[in-house]
Amino acid sequence: MRIVIALGGNALLQRGQPMTAAAQLANVRIAATALADLAREHQIIVAHGNGPQVGLLALQAAAYDPEKLWPLDVLGAETDGMIGYLIEQELMNALPAGSRCATLLSRVEIDAKDPAFEKPSKPIGPVYTASEARRATTDHGWTMVTEATGGQRRVVPSPLPLRILGIEAINALLNAGHCVICAGGGGIPVLRNADGAMEGVEAVIDKDRTAALLAMELKADALLLLTDVEAVFENFGQDNQHVIGMTTPKALAKLDLAPGSMGPKVSAAVAFVQGGGAFAGIGQLSDARAILEQRAGTNVLSDAAKPLKVWDNEGGALD
Repeated sequence: MRIVIALGGNALLQRGQPMTAAAQLANVRIAATALADLAREHQIIVAHGNGPQVGLLALQAAAYDPEKLWPLDVLGAETDGMIGYLIEQELMNALPAGSRCATLLSRVEIDAKDPAFEKPSKPIGPVYTASEARRATTDHGWTMVTEATGGQRRVVPSPLPLRILGIEAINALLNAGHCVICAGGGGIPVLRNADGAMEGVEAVIDKDRTAALLAMELKADALLLLTDVEAVFENFGQDNQHVIGMTTPKALAKLDLAPGSMGPKVSAAVAFVQGGGAFAGIGQLSDARAILEQRAGTNVLSDAAKPLKVWDNEGGALD
C-alpha cells in the first residue's frame, strides 16, 4: 500500500514538554518506531506539523531583534530541515540496512485572497501566561488565543493549499524505492505575485489539508492523520463524550469541531475520501498500525462504503 502519514507537531513535541532538542529527539525516536513498523510492509510518505517548532524559532528571532522579525515562510523552511533530518535519521536507524529515505523541502502555493488571512486560527509556539501574552501582543503585534488549558498561544493565518510544487520529484523518489519526508508544516507557503514570480507568505499552511492533497496527487491508498489524541470525540469534554470509530464524511459534517484542533484533521480526512481515497484514519501516533487496520482511532470511509458505527473506549459497538 501507498500511505501518506501526517504527524502532528504536538505528536513530535508533546504538550507541556520543555521545548528542547533532547525532548524533540526523544519524541522523534518514538515516532520513527511507529513509522518503521509500517514502512517495512508499505510505501510511506511522511508529512509533519511544525506548530511548536516554528513558534519557538519565531520567539528566538524576536529575542535577537524585536524590530526585525524573520518571516514565517523562512522559519517554516528551517523547521522542515530540522524535523525532516531528525525523522529521516531515526527512521533509518529503525529500518533494516539498505533502506532508502529522502527529505525534501516542499513549496506549496496558496491563494492570496484566502479568507484565513482575515481570521488567524493556527496556534504556533509555546503556551503563554496572560501577562506574557499581553507583552507579546504589545511587542510584536501577534494575535493570541486562549486555549482550553487557560494558557494563551499565538495564532497565525492558515490558508488552504492549492498546489504542491515539486510533486514530480516526490513521485520520482517513491518510484525509486525511497521513503519520502516532505510537505513539512503544510509546506512552505508561496504565491505568485503581480510579476509572475513566486514569493513567500507570512502564514502556516493547514498541514492536514496539504497531507490530503499530497495523498490525492500521489494516488495513495490511505491517509493517516496522527496526533497525541486517540480519536475524534463526539461531545468532547462533556460527561457524555465518546470516541467516533467507523464513520463517513456525511456523518462527520454534522459535528462542531474546533478549527485549531480536530477540525482540520476531519476536513482533511473528508477531502481525501470524497476525492476518491479509500480510507482515512485519525488517532494517536502509538496506534498507527491499529488505525491502518481499522482497529483504533477514527476511521473514515466513503458514505457508500459502510454505515456509521460509533465505538466506545473499550472497543465495543454502540447502536
